Amino acid sequence: MSAPDLAAAIHATLRRVVPVAPTEIDPQAPFRDQFEMDSLDFLNFVLALEKEHGVKIPEARYPRCASLAGAMQVLEDALGAEATRA
Repeated sequence: MSAPDLAAAIHATLRRVVPVAPTEIDPQAPFRDQFEMDSLDFLNFVLALEKEHGVKIPEARYPRCASLAGAMQVLEDALGAEATRA
């Protein structure tokens, strides 16, 4: 999956968890600093990423999903891991 596709997929997941427009997201800033996202919203976001992309994100990697750039890297790694298992 290309970087723009990853970003679009993460934006779509975020919109399902919290109302946000893609232009409002700073890739480096934590989501919690950018819009109303509590810990339950964050957990729902990570679980939605797993479900929507058919991957497993280890709990130790959850904190890395706190920004767009971090979530893109975690999702890219998880998709790569799934591809090598298939």
